[in-house]
Amino acid sequence: MRKILGLLLITLFFSCSSNAQKTEKNSKKYKISKTEAEWKKVLSKEEFYVLREAGTERPFTSPLNNNKKEGVYVCAACKTALYESKHKFDSGTGWPSFDRAINGNVELDVDYKIGYARTELKCNTCGSHLGHSFDDGPQETTGKRHCINGVALDFIPKEK
Repeated sequence: MRKILGLLLITLFFSCSSNAQKTEKNSKKYKISKTEAEWKKVLSKEEFYVLREAGTERPFTSPLNNNKKEGVYVCAACKTALYESKHKFDSGTGWPSFDRAINGNVELDVDYKIGYARTELKCNTCGSHLGHSFDDGPQETTGKRHCINGVALDFIPKEK
């Protein structure tokens, strides 16, 4: 009986650890596609860690967290416009936060890296990791909080 139970558990474990999710995620073609070596040439070490390896920068380290200027936040990897400054708010979390993205420019994906499902945010042009979305944003607008790594963004000030 123990042998049968053991075999069932092993079978269940291997059947649940398929690569179906990885294959599906990696199969999307982005408008801008580069090899890891090419990305390493154009991104800093920290940018590569966050944008290409889905890392997280330390909170309260990005100068963009306290940026109050008018303008547009673009992907640090491909320069796609992602967020307008008018949708930025101070969430107190230590990362730049927005209640919405520019329509069609941010992809929502599912991330299980910490053991449960979270909504991952990626650049829809190059697939770079930006951060995560949560449902604790301003209730008077969208109720969403796009918690974005500052290193994933470049800021372009509004021309006067």
